[in-house]
Amino acid sequence: MKKIFSREKIPFFLQNQQLRLLALVIFSLSLIMLVTGYLMNWIFGTVVLILIVMAVVISYNTLIELSSSANEYISDLSYRIKRGEQEALIQMPIGVMIFNSDQTIEWINPYLQRYFGDKDVLGYRLEDIEPTLAATLNAHLDEPATIRWQDYQFDVRVQQSTNTVYMMDVTKYAELTDQFEDEKLVIGQIFLDNYDEITQSMTDTDISNLNNYVTNELSKWTQMFGMYLKRLDDDHFFLLGYASSLRRVEENKFRILDRIRESTSKQNFPLTLSIGIAYGERNMNNLADLAQSNMDLALGRGGDQVVVKSEDEPARFYGGKTNPMEKRTRVRARMISQTLQELMNQSDQIFVQGHRQPDMDAVGACLGIRRIAEMNGKQCWIVLDEQNVHSDIQRLLYQLKSDENIESAIISPEEALEKATDQSLLIMADHSKPSISMSQALYERLENRVMIIDHHRRGEEFPENPVLVYIEPYASSTCELITEMFEYQSHDAEPINKIEATAMLTGIVIDTKSFSLRSGSRTFDAASYLRSAGADSLLVQQFMKENVDSYLQRNHLIETVEFVNQDMALCVGEDDQVYDPVTAAQAADSLLSMSGVDASFVITRREDGRVGISARSLGEINVQVYMEKLGGGGHLSNAATQIEGQSVEAVKQSLIDLLTATDEPTTESN
Repeated sequence: MKKIFSREKIPFFLQNQQLRLLALVIFSLSLIMLVTGYLMNWIFGTVVLILIVMAVVISYNTLIELSSSANEYISDLSYRIKRGEQEALIQMPIGVMIFNSDQTIEWINPYLQRYFGDKDVLGYRLEDIEPTLAATLNAHLDEPATIRWQDYQFDVRVQQSTNTVYMMDVTKYAELTDQFEDEKLVIGQIFLDNYDEITQSMTDTDISNLNNYVTNELSKWTQMFGMYLKRLDDDHFFLLGYASSLRRVEENKFRILDRIRESTSKQNFPLTLSIGIAYGERNMNNLADLAQSNMDLALGRGGDQVVVKSEDEPARFYGGKTNPMEKRTRVRARMISQTLQELMNQSDQIFVQGHRQPDMDAVGACLGIRRIAEMNGKQCWIVLDEQNVHSDIQRLLYQLKSDENIESAIISPEEALEKATDQSLLIMADHSKPSISMSQALYERLENRVMIIDHHRRGEEFPENPVLVYIEPYASSTCELITEMFEYQSHDAEPINKIEATAMLTGIVIDTKSFSLRSGSRTFDAASYLRSAGADSLLVQQFMKENVDSYLQRNHLIETVEFVNQDMALCVGEDDQVYDPVTAAQAADSLLSMSGVDASFVITRREDGRVGISARSLGEINVQVYMEKLGGGGHLSNAATQIEGQSVEAVKQSLIDLLTATDEPTTESN
């Protein structure tokens, strides 16, 4: 049934519950007074009735006027609110666009229309008018985002329930943010790697000419990119600039390294630079310390390269294209040897460990350190997992059984952890990454009492507080570095014995591919010393023998060879076939002996389930930067990596994509 009275026709004051209650009370009191008046006297009752009627009429009229005024006020307020909403929707500085279910534009406010210019947008699909904007909006349907469109930046929110897009132009704020980021300071340190070695044999005139040339080249380079350069010493410069300048220099790939190296090489005094640059830190002292640390990292990786890093981001590497020049001296070897003796004397016992899946260089180095500790009257434990070693190490361990002192000094990682004390010294041999140590738990136990002896280029992962670091990337092997230390030990102590000398010589022979790669005069001096100490060349060959299965596997891998970029050979094993890492490395070495092969890569599935890549080169191609890009590391001519959670085919494709990229990879260590 149709209602006769709607709620809107009831007076305002009767729509309020409290007013209705008040009216009921007044009516009740009036009725009581009227009845009481008539009971007392009819004349008095009539007077009361007249007064009540008058009061009701006056009150009613007053309330009606109030109700009318209130309704008029509310109506006017509602009108103004709705009008304000409509005008705000049309005139506010926020773009609004409404679509229908077919994503056709149904309405757009004037503010957003001006960004489309004279285009007629109503009734058209956005992807037909502005496909770039449509694709960007579709990519940010789930949450607010900042997007770029034309020359503007917008904060965007897509309300899918109503098919409405809200876009706020934040270009000015973005420009201020960009300007702030561009004007952040960066600090750099520039070091001339081999300045002292080169200038030793030069005349004063030639040294002056060299200084002028380097200073002029660096000054022109810094002026080109708007940076400040100050020479602090003969071989040391200070660099100051903005983040915007750093980005431009990175886009330029730091070509200054190549220019100075190539120019000085033509004049028969090849000079290389190492640069460490830090950014992103507001505290200038911290920024300067980080720049120095980055330069130390560049030098630890062999020099002739740049390390760019902030506090919270991975390092970026540039350069490192050449084999590092031999810069270490006998004086440095003597100082390291003496410092090692002092550290040993301050320790109650020494632990030495190589990397997991140790090779002859790692184990030979451990044997050399044990002998040096014994020469200084200290107990040294070799940490080794004997159940997880290759056949050559197994043969060495069998030979070591003839020496009771050495055999008893070889302990498992679990035993080492039990024996370690706060006064123990840990020596990391042939590696500097804690994550690949034979026992990472032992490193964590002694992380404030760690020494590093290594010949690999230093990576970003590095112990935080080593007590002594001896990293020489230009050495052939860690065994070579340790052999040089024997010259500075006490001659009254028992010297290195035959089996130790043989193991260390084997490490040198394997790492140099029988002295064909990375061999310098110091390498032959070390080998000569070991031979004079009784190293057996026949036993070396015995250690280097491979079994028939490994030989067949290596040949099988070589049969899969394919070429990338004409001079890079690539071999790939089956995804369901496990290959020994040494076999893969030997296959990569064998490929280098083939005509037309400057670099080789062998991809295989390892026993631990990871996919490994062994990379080798003749020195013209830096395989280290490729392996670092894939999470590994190593030398310019000898590097590797292991990748988890991927198939062999996927790793192969990733490597091919990296090798065929037009730009040289900029590495980021993990």
